Amino acid sequence: MTRILPGVIAMATIVVASNILVQFLFGQWLTWGAFTYPFAFLVTDITNRLYGTGAARKVVFAGFVVGVICSFIGTQIIGEFGPLVTLRIAIGSGLAFLTAQLLDVAIFDRLRAGKWWRAPVVSTLFGGSLDTAIFFTIAFSTSLTFLEPVNDVSWAGEVLPLLGAGPEVPLWVSLAVADWLVKLCLALAALIPFRLIVGKLSQNTA
Repeated sequence: MTRILPGVIAMATIVVASNILVQFLFGQWLTWGAFTYPFAFLVTDITNRLYGTGAARKVVFAGFVVGVICSFIGTQIIGEFGPLVTLRIAIGSGLAFLTAQLLDVAIFDRLRAGKWWRAPVVSTLFGGSLDTAIFFTIAFSTSLTFLEPVNDVSWAGEVLPLLGAGPEVPLWVSLAVADWLVKLCLALAALIPFRLIVGKLSQNTA
């Protein structure tokens, strides 16, 4: 447990920071949380590379528990439009995190023996894409209003041009696409710290 403690702390920090920063808008389609949350995949991949799938899953489950706690706290804080975290957001967030992170762990392990960059890039892209799809669909799709009938998400179904310029789609689809594009960019950018951190820690444990 001691060897993965830094990973657990890093994952918990990212989850807490993202839950706070998601309350603050960045432009029209994003929140500041979109820029911190993807680094959860970096933590998982580093742990996976250094200590294997078992250790990576422990870090993931630790992050999931922290996320559940954050969601519970959010349901108790009443903002201008109601609780900061609704039931749909809590379900979407938890399910997206756990499913996407475990997929990331599995894909990374499958590609472990390939070129050093392949496993983190592919696993993060697939995991991040699934994360975005699950969260935004559960949290905002009008087809799932039965999950929380008292929660009015009609604003998310407003039909607008995709990211302000494309074909007309529900607003939540634009939010999801913007979130996914950030994950894509950060998956590539994260290769630099991945390479540096893994290289340094590998030398220390050699």
